[in-house]
Amino acid sequence: MDALVNKRIKQVLKGDQNAFSDIVSLYQHKLYQICYRMLGNKQEAEDISQEAFVRAYINLHTFDQKRKFSTWLYRIATNLCIDRIRKKKPDYYLDAEVAGTDGLNMYSQIASSEQLPEETVQQMELQDRIQYEISRLSDKYRSVIVLKYIEELSLQEISEILDMPLGTVKTRIHRGREALRKQLNNL
Repeated sequence: MDALVNKRIKQVLKGDQNAFSDIVSLYQHKLYQICYRMLGNKQEAEDISQEAFVRAYINLHTFDQKRKFSTWLYRIATNLCIDRIRKKKPDYYLDAEVAGTDGLNMYSQIASSEQLPEETVQQMELQDRIQYEISRLSDKYRSVIVLKYIEELSLQEISEILDMPLGTVKTRIHRGREALRKQLNNL
């Protein structure tokens, strides 16, 4: 796949703008997933994914083709997500009470198209809780936890994406897990 991507990059650099659409097709789903896991919002994840592709296209001439394109692209997206997280204050929480109701929270407002078995509901609540707790981690821990455990990237890939030493990645994963464990202790 790297050979195909490098071929398309060379075509783009020679002026073939349509070749970049092949690159977008290859990475759009994975890039969106990374952004969604970091931001927890579909619209923001779509915006950041699109912005990452735009920045990659504009700066394609700076890409070193001896390296993996996916790592470079994921670094762009991860940095954009971190910037968005730092600039944005949370505007709602799912466990916050809905105004004008008697103790109902936003979880009760989530529509369901069918009746789910109790085990499935409990599993979904646990996943939501874990995602919520991940979103409460500081951005330096959140990014490594998402890349390692949600996206299942290797430590070396995470090191390249975040542009930090391997030892720092390991330390942040360990500390991020500990912070997450403390937050989930009351389950």
